[in-house]
Amino acid sequence: MTGTRIYLSGHLDVPEARLGEVLAALPEHVRLSRAEPGCLAFEVTQDPARPTRLLVRECFTDRAALDAHQARLGASAWAEITRGIPRHYQISEAP
Repeated sequence: MTGTRIYLSGHLDVPEARLGEVLAALPEHVRLSRAEPGCLAFEVTQDPARPTRLLVRECFTDRAALDAHQARLGASAWAEITRGIPRHYQISEAP
């Protein structure tokens, strides 16, 4: 369907012992993600009430752009640093 955007939102709960390493890698992860074709918005922020929770909001032009993003992540430094940390995401489509 033309004009449909893909939204991903959710969070990951980072073990306290790994939080420093994850936060140090976050700026590069965000920079690379925002530079991808089809990325319209990409935010990862700490939950003010729960600092070990990272809140994630992403928007892509279409499913192919999201799929390309996720494929790139599979072999990225971010994937290695966050390996084993469960993600709690929802994906939706809207114009």
